[in-house]
Amino acid sequence: MHKMCGMGVRTSWRTVADGEFYCPDCGGDRNYLRQDGRRRLTVLGVPLLSRGSAGPVLECSACRGHFGLDALDHPTTVRFSAMLRDAVHTITLAVLAAGGTSSRAVRDTAVSAVRAAGYTDCSEDQLLTLLAALAADTGRLTGTYDAVTGGCGHDGLDPCGTALAIELHESLEPLAPHLAPTGRESLLLQGARIALADGSYSTPEREVLTTVGAALSLPPTDTNRLLAAARTPS
Repeated sequence: MHKMCGMGVRTSWRTVADGEFYCPDCGGDRNYLRQDGRRRLTVLGVPLLSRGSAGPVLECSACRGHFGLDALDHPTTVRFSAMLRDAVHTITLAVLAAGGTSSRAVRDTAVSAVRAAGYTDCSEDQLLTLLAALAADTGRLTGTYDAVTGGCGHDGLDPCGTALAIELHESLEPLAPHLAPTGRESLLLQGARIALADGSYSTPEREVLTTVGAALSLPPTDTNRLLAAARTPS
């Protein structure tokens, strides 16, 4: 005698939001549906008793894979590119604020770094204007702005200004977990090349670059090693 079992649990999904994310399975930016589910006990396909909630999950519109909400912690390719571009821009301004802009080599190296990062229309005038505006904004750059050197007189205070130091952390810390060690090192070395374009590091420049290393979660020993290596001609 056969005993037919027609019981089971069925989950019904309801879309509550949508957006764009980086799909781990597709390996690129995709649209997603955020879905909440309800589990129900079914008998012969008929839903009867609630068995609680399911999800929430993200369903990729392309591969139909389901992922936890932590998938949203990974930036999309577009967002990642913007974060990287802004990081280079912030590092550049911090190094220029610390070391000044009187050197043509420093200015050229800074503009080249920002253009290579994605701000292809960046000009020397734009950088200098922005730097002057930051210096004129009370508290952004500690010390007195020097119109001759294009730098700040810091009197032993924070070399890039408290607010600009905070901006370095705000710009670099969210980016660091998504970069391989070589990527984080590359960002630090871009700042080092700007600082070294007119010779050795000044004390304020080195302090700024140490702040950059810390914001990128580089161990101090690695930061010191990289800054020393950057001074050695290859």
